[in-house]
This record gives sequence, structure tokens and C-alpha cells, in this order.
Amino acid sequence: MSYSDKTNSGISRRQALRQLATGAAVFAASPIAFSSAATAKSSKKMRRQNITLAMVGGAHIHAPDFANRMARAENVETKYIWDPSSETARARQEVTGGEIVDDVSVIYDDADVDGIVICSQTNLHTDLIPGAARAGKHMFVEKPVGMNGREASQIADMVERSGVIFQTGYFMRSSGVNQKIKSLIQDGTLGEITRLRLSNVHSGAIGGWFDTEWRWMADLDQAGVGAFGDLGSHVFDLLLWFMEGDRPKACTGHIDKVLERYPGCDEYGEGMVTFQSGAVATVAGGWVDHVNPNQIEVSGTKGHARVTDNQLYLRIPEQDISPSEPFTDLPDDYKHPIELFFDAVSGEENLPLITANEAANVNQLVTEIYKAHKVKNWRPVRTRLG
Repeated sequence: MSYSDKTNSGISRRQALRQLATGAAVFAASPIAFSSAATAKSSKKMRRQNITLAMVGGAHIHAPDFANRMARAENVETKYIWDPSSETARARQEVTGGEIVDDVSVIYDDADVDGIVICSQTNLHTDLIPGAARAGKHMFVEKPVGMNGREASQIADMVERSGVIFQTGYFMRSSGVNQKIKSLIQDGTLGEITRLRLSNVHSGAIGGWFDTEWRWMADLDQAGVGAFGDLGSHVFDLLLWFMEGDRPKACTGHIDKVLERYPGCDEYGEGMVTFQSGAVATVAGGWVDHVNPNQIEVSGTKGHARVTDNQLYLRIPEQDISPSEPFTDLPDDYKHPIELFFDAVSGEENLPLITANEAANVNQLVTEIYKAHKVKNWRPVRTRLG
């Protein structure tokens, strides 16, 4: 009997998959990855202390914001800044303070440094992360973690062996709206999930956002991915998080360019992913969209969820919930991922961090969709456990 039918015991295909996933087959599960604000609020605070951090690479488009957050955090001291570009290093130092160093090993060898924030070009990660792991430095690594799925898996292995705290920048999980959607999927309120649609796009290529300072992000030799992988990875992370316990099975996609503003760099794309349960998802990512009103849609046999302009609309007949008005009974937003990292390094436990394995799984899925586009076919998806 297939999972499209009920099992002999009356268990649905989704329930059966959840039971199969409770042991070693649990995909991307972690004792520090939780999905409710209540869990985050009840985190046990073992200690609160000032922490010493360093910024290792400041080239990413999000680095200025991270530098501002480091400077504003009352319990964070930034001791060092390192970047291959002295100009970039100075720009970050003007915000965070600290000493600019030419040799990153100075940071790794300093026992006072508790953790590092890596915001370098992606192709430098495989040089920067091993030294940090060997030195026992907790690390926030801006996405994507690796140039491809293979590199990301190697990085996850290093992080796991080192035992350090890890976090990455998939900030969409922090939204109370997205937390609510995950809980509706995981607790069965929406029934058997059949379809998901997720979109994360902006007009960066139209507006020339990557013409100057951030030009490396449109160079696949340094970034690993173009527009589709850059923005799509955020909603691929959401997708895998939403569907925790239901492993992706296969994927395909179409990735293209229209303006050709950045030679060799894709500008938009759409991926499709099937899951063991039979659910199918489509994911859009790109830099050539003027607006992005409809970010998320989830269809199930018992209900429907839609996010339009950051408002959640639900249709759940059994609970007499109608989409005529936005649904507002939401958990509180989590903190920004880098601020959760600060708290984790300070000693706070049970925070909703994103594990290295989860980050690697996103990398792997994106890589396989790029490959599927090239061969114009479907490709299997193999994700890391634990």
C-alpha cells in the first residue's frame, strides 16, 4: 500500500513518515533547533557574561548590518577585524572598534576571543572555517556556508567534530508568521501537506546593487551561486524547516538571466522539490522582480496558509478560521540570528539556532537544482542527518 493511502492501522502517510523519522532518520533535527517562541522564551540562562568576538571578513552585503549589531550589543566586545581588503577592514572597524590584523591566525591564537563572525566571500570559507574549528572558536558564518553542497557538508563535519556553537544568517525563521506556519504543518492542523510555494526576490540586478562594492556576489567563482541561489536559499531553508521530518526526495528547476548585467551570473530561477510524503514545493529566487507580495503558500487537506505582504491568512474549516482578515494570534518574533548567536556564546541554552547540518542541507539542495537545470532533468536529493 502506498503512502497515498491510509495504512492498515489508519495512520496517514504524513503520520507514518513522522514515525519513521523519529530515530536516526530525523532530518536536520537538533536539540537547539526549536519552532516555538515559548521554547525560546523559556531558555534556561546558565550565565550572562560579556563576550569577545572578531569579524573575520566583512565583504558580504549583510556585513554592515552585522557590524552595527555587534557595536550595539551591550555584552559584545569586538577585539579584532580581519579582511583581505584593508579598505573593507577599516570600514567595519569604524563601526565595531577593535584592532585590524593582517594575519587571521592572530585571532585564532588569542584565547580571549570567544567567537568569530565570518562575512567573507564564500570561496574563502574553506580557508577560514577549519582554523576557527581547530581553535575552538564559536562561529557565525554568513550564508551560503559553502560554494556547493560538497563543501558545505565538509564544513558541517568540521563544526560537528569541534563541538563549537554554530549559527548562520537565515533570518526568516525568526518571523512569528513563519513560526506559526511551521507549527500548523508539524501539528497536523493543515492536514496532509500537498503543495507549497515560496518566493524570495528583489530588484537588485535591475537597480545595479552588485555593480561596485558587492560585485563579488555576482561572480560565481567567489560566490558559488547567482541570484537564484543567493535569495532562494533563504526560502529553501524555510521549506526544509517547515517540512522537518519529511525528507526531500528529488528536485529540478529552471535558472536563467534576462538583463545579463553580470556576465556568467544567473538572475532568476524557479526550483521544484518533491518530498517522501508526496508533497511538492516550488521555490522562486531572483534579482529581477520589482515586488514580492505573495511570499508563502501552503495547501493541506485540512487547511490553507498564505503570506501576503507579511500578513498571514488562514483557511481552516474545522476551526472556522476564514482568510477574510489577517490571522494575528502569532508567537513573538525571535531575535535576529546574529543576536541569538551572541546569546548562545554568552551561555544561554536552548536557543533556536540553525545547525551546520541544516545549513549544509540547504546548500546541497540548491546545488542539486543547479545541476538539474543543466541536465534538464530531475535529480535525487540526499540530505545530512542529525
